[in-house]
Amino acid sequence: MPDSPVPNASEDALLGLLMSLYRKAVATAHPATCLPRHLPKVPDGGRIQIIGAGKAAAAMAQATERHYAEAAEAGRISGFVTTRHGFKLPTTIIEIIEAGHPMPDANSISGAARAIEAAKTAGPDDLVLVLLSGGASALWAAPADGVTFEAKQRLTKQLLRSGAPISEMNCVRKHLSKIKGGKLAAAVHPARLITLAVSDVPGDHPDEIGSGPTVGDRSSLADARAVLAKWGITPDPEIAAALADATNETVKPGDLRLDSSTYTIVAAPKASIAAAAEMVTAAGFRVVMLGDSLEGEARDVARQHAELAKAQFAAGEKVAILSGGELTVTVRGHGAGGPNQEYALSLAAELQGAPGIFALAGDTDGTDGGGGSATDPAGAYVLPSMFAKATGMGLDIAEHLANNDSTAFFRAVGGLIECGPTQTNVNDFRVILVDPAHD
Repeated sequence: MPDSPVPNASEDALLGLLMSLYRKAVATAHPATCLPRHLPKVPDGGRIQIIGAGKAAAAMAQATERHYAEAAEAGRISGFVTTRHGFKLPTTIIEIIEAGHPMPDANSISGAARAIEAAKTAGPDDLVLVLLSGGASALWAAPADGVTFEAKQRLTKQLLRSGAPISEMNCVRKHLSKIKGGKLAAAVHPARLITLAVSDVPGDHPDEIGSGPTVGDRSSLADARAVLAKWGITPDPEIAAALADATNETVKPGDLRLDSSTYTIVAAPKASIAAAAEMVTAAGFRVVMLGDSLEGEARDVARQHAELAKAQFAAGEKVAILSGGELTVTVRGHGAGGPNQEYALSLAAELQGAPGIFALAGDTDGTDGGGGSATDPAGAYVLPSMFAKATGMGLDIAEHLANNDSTAFFRAVGGLIECGPTQTNVNDFRVILVDPAHD
């Protein structure tokens, strides 16, 4: 992950610390670090059939085949995973397919269909190993009967623009799918199933990670209909019909088809934030931990955090305010940028160059909104010097916020984090450093 440009030599040290904290959070959750110790033994007389999906799926596949090759068991594992376009890594045993995210594409359809069929082929001596991470909801798209792919794409676009949290988006998507909401586990039954997951959802609920294809689902068709009503979304008639059809209900906890299934979270936001907290404590900051499960409108959360930071500065405290979770953006304008960049832009608007306050907000998968490309920015950082620089360039922060155009603002002032895919995904990472010594 390359260093970001330093706009002001006097701010070099704290910008460097911000970037180091982000790197630490990402490295802690990388599959090469956290996955191998959880990989199961190859069953006697059987094989391991691997299927998976998510933004971390390629790195999970790479770490998996390396593990079994070292154990001289590579000949008894096979399979494939689906990851986002631009996230592919070299492998020799486990095939890697690329598909669309956040908007599913044709590969999302074919990958999901192939995963369901592969699950059904597992024999009594075999083990199906599912490698799952955030992003799987879009990367595995298997529309319910009567629902066209085009209708699901339109609905996904409506949900993304509405500002609905990911848990509510996935509630709807689970009830329009043949693979989500425990239905992949039902296809595997009665063969043995193990899911190893990298969590990207607030609360780390298994039925929300990748829309829970291998676990019982707590939500219902009625809940899905309520989500659309809450956000004022009028779906296509075929979507409405599917959400009223009892045959599209998801698999529930306690279902006998889940009896041979186990689920382990191998990486979660909490561990990444804790690792960053340890590092920043060693640098002399007192940690103010706001939790790893924050949700809400990005600009509103940023205003709250700005007030907290200014209060800490006024108290003369050297603190690091850390938080994770997944913020949302209600899209009203026509600009580019994701929740982390919008959070950073709103923070900059509130701080107005306040001295001694430095911040970073980045998605741990390496991309934050934008055009859906692997080269989209991961987020942005905020330095005291930026406000004066923006003013001198004639940039109006309020206008950029109104147009949801955070990427253009931070590209102009030099504050984008551009690192490419990190091969993991434990949600947003945010840190605000308050250092009165930099007044």
